[in-house]
Amino acid sequence: MQLFPQLETERFILRKLTSADAGDLFHYFSNDEVTKYYDLNSFVELRQAEDLIQSWNSRYLENKGFRWAITVKPDNKVIGTCGYHNWAKEHYKAEIGYELNPSYWRQGVMTEVLQEILRFGFEDLGLNRIEAFIDPDNIRSRYLLEKTGFHEEGYLKQCFYEKDQFVDAVIFSLLKSQYLINRE
Repeated sequence: MQLFPQLETERFILRKLTSADAGDLFHYFSNDEVTKYYDLNSFVELRQAEDLIQSWNSRYLENKGFRWAITVKPDNKVIGTCGYHNWAKEHYKAEIGYELNPSYWRQGVMTEVLQEILRFGFEDLGLNRIEAFIDPDNIRSRYLLEKTGFHEEGYLKQCFYEKDQFVDAVIFSLLKSQYLINRE
């Protein structure tokens, strides 16, 4: 794979995460509000953020996904991340995931970022389907997905095992054909 692709929106730079970003990630991943619907417990030490960055970057090197740091122009501080995992190239699909520092909630950050990430997925990666799995109670995530064109496909009972319990999920998808219609 080539150099990690840097993306840009009107207000944000989406770039590769580095070990220097661990403090920013630790800051918001140590917040229970951020990890409430996440498959990770709240961080208690910086090493957890370093390990997460390394894990995401390893997925990229193994050609299994992308995870971008979201930074506000012109600042280099990481306020969240967004990207693809479970990339099934043979099926032209990937799963999208994201999180954001609560200080930036309700400011249109993820809506703006997601539009560029979706463009990259459909136009540059050649995806035909992008999926998202969310907790049924995660109303903010539901709203974001619907706002960016995703459609709910179903309710999956006890779909994942997270934080020592089985949890339900709602699956959303966006197909390339829908994405193209929405862009018109």
